[in-house]
This record gives sequence, C-alpha cells and structure tokens, in this order.
Amino acid sequence: MVTDLVAASPAEDLAATVACPADGPLAGAVRDAGGAVRYWAASRTPGPALAGEVGRLARLVAQVRPDVVHAHSSKAGLAARLALRGRVPTVFQPHAWSFEAAQGRAARLARRWERYGARWAARIVCVSAAEMRTGQAEGIEADWSVVQNGVDTARFRPAAGPAGDRRAALPLHPGVPPTGPLVVCMARLCRQKGQDVLLQSWPLIARQVPGAHLVLVGDGPEAAALRRAAPPSVTFAGPTRDPAAWYRAADLVVLPSRWEGMALAPLEALACGAPVLVTDVAGAREALPAGQEAHCLVPPADPAALAGAAVALLRDAPLRAELGRAGHRHVLATHDVRRSAAAVAAVYRALPGIAHTGPTRHAAQAACDERRESLAT
Repeated sequence: MVTDLVAASPAEDLAATVACPADGPLAGAVRDAGGAVRYWAASRTPGPALAGEVGRLARLVAQVRPDVVHAHSSKAGLAARLALRGRVPTVFQPHAWSFEAAQGRAARLARRWERYGARWAARIVCVSAAEMRTGQAEGIEADWSVVQNGVDTARFRPAAGPAGDRRAALPLHPGVPPTGPLVVCMARLCRQKGQDVLLQSWPLIARQVPGAHLVLVGDGPEAAALRRAAPPSVTFAGPTRDPAAWYRAADLVVLPSRWEGMALAPLEALACGAPVLVTDVAGAREALPAGQEAHCLVPPADPAALAGAAVALLRDAPLRAELGRAGHRHVLATHDVRRSAAAVAAVYRALPGIAHTGPTRHAAQAACDERRESLAT
C-alpha cells in the first residue's frame, strides 16, 4: 500500500520519503516507485528495543522535516506518536486495531494505549467504516476519516482465456497440477489470516470436489505448523512478486481472516476477475460487490461454513464467472488506487497548519518487512 501511495504522490503534488528497515522488499519497491528511502531499524512488534526505535525515528523526522507523518499499522503508529507527540501533524492508519490481535492483559493494554495515543494523531484514517466503528466502540476519540483500500487496476486486471489455459502458461509452482479446480489463498502465514481454519475445512472440500487443489501463497510465523497440518492436495508456494498471476489462474480465491481493517488480497483478486470467498470481518462487506454476500461471505473461524460455501462455488462455474465479472467492475468503479491516493492527499491538505502551496512532504515509516502489512507513511 505504501508503494502504491508513493507511486501516486507526484500526481497529487506530494513528495514522499519512506523510512523502513534495510532488509525486505519495501525499500527497493519504493525507489522503483519514485520515492526516497531512509533506513529505520525497527522490529515488527513492540519490545525492549522500542525506546531506541522511537529515538531513531524522532531523529529521522527531524532530518527530513516533513509536513505530515503518516503512520501505518499499530507498531509504527505507536513509535511515531511517541516520537512526535503531535509536534508534526500525524496521521495514524491502524489497518486493523492492535487490540484485535491480542488477548487478555495485552489486549487491555492495547486498548488503553489506543485511547491515550489518539491525542497525538491529527487524524485517524480507517480503511473501512467497520474499522472506524470498532475504534469508536472502544472509546477512541479522534477526528476520523474513512479511505477504503484501493488497488492498481493496471497491474491487477483479468487475463483472457480459461483459467486452466492460463495456469499452464504461467510459471506458478511445480506442485500445482495443470488441471482440476484451483483454490488460492494469498496472505501472510499467520493466525490473523486464518489459514489453519482453511486447512481444517480442506478435507471436506476435497472429498466433495474431486481433483481440487489448494495453494497457500506467502510466508510467515505459522508456516511450519501449517505445513505439518496440510494434506498432499495443498501446495505451499512461498512469497511471490507476481500475485496477479495466481489470481488469474485461480478458480476461487479464499481469505479466511479472523480480523482485518480491509484486506487487499480480495480486492486484488476481484480486480483480476477472480471470485472470492471471505470471512465476515471488518471491511469484507464493504469490499464485496452488492449482492455477493450470500455466496462469498462466511463467519470467521467456522471450517464447516467455509467448506460449504467453497464447495458450492467450485461446483458452479457459471456463477463463479459472473461473480468475477461483477467483482472486476466493482473494483474499477470504487477501489482504484488513484481514488484512494487522492482521498489520502485530501486528508493531508485538510490538516491544521498544512500549507497549500508547493509539494507536501510526507514521511513514511514501516515497522516490518512485509509488502502489505504493518507499514507506516
């Protein structure tokens, strides 16, 4: 997402600097998109190193002197707000709340921090109205904006020909059979994304849809445990630089998340004309075209419901084709990244004390090495 915002910055008269760890793909992607990069040594989660991370970030911001700091994700939002304490206009974008990922005492502490830290954000931007309502229900008081996620519709677009033909023509993975229904889950391998639930449902799906094959694309902390739980009809493809190829080859894209703000993978899949099956978490209903909820939305952490919906879709090729066409039209109309970037730029310009002449400089921080997650601008 940060890379997309950087690429769109010149059209919005913005100059972007991204602060991120030196390892991982983000720094190179930002440079390719035309942005500047400053290295910021930081871990993905809070820990004993937080004080040093906050200090390094404060010094970096002092060097860059941005008009706006836009902190994406809970960890980077924590560091940026502690480093600046409102001295530079700060936009915080949680991309799913920190307390949703925690339990017990950790969740209680996260709620207290988000309520307290909101005073140091000139604006909190949510990627879905549902994410905003969750924050409000937890007593977080802020100036709110909702900017739904967008995707690059030039990169994510349908391909001609049947999925089977596209699968044979694309260099996907040697473990994927050339024929048979193909289900793809594109996400970081972690508890949030719910691949364990999908693996629980997979035997039910495979028994009722002969030849069905599941591919988990991505990497993450749960990779080893998921591999141990997977049957032979599941392939682990690892991370990819070309997610669009997988979406185009898929008969069905599934994202069984336990929580989200608004996931990008379903929007990318819809932009490629692939039908999606998602769980009813924040942002899911807002991402789907109207009327697709009955076919494409199931409760989270419910393997039986997930299996039933997947089987119904895999058995109905005409329905999948229509869902994919409607999804493509929906993303073009409402979730193009240019629309989202323009809305983010409008948030910047509406902040108190922001000059409206000349390019606005905004610094970007990233608290992880994952392309889609835990980023901060």
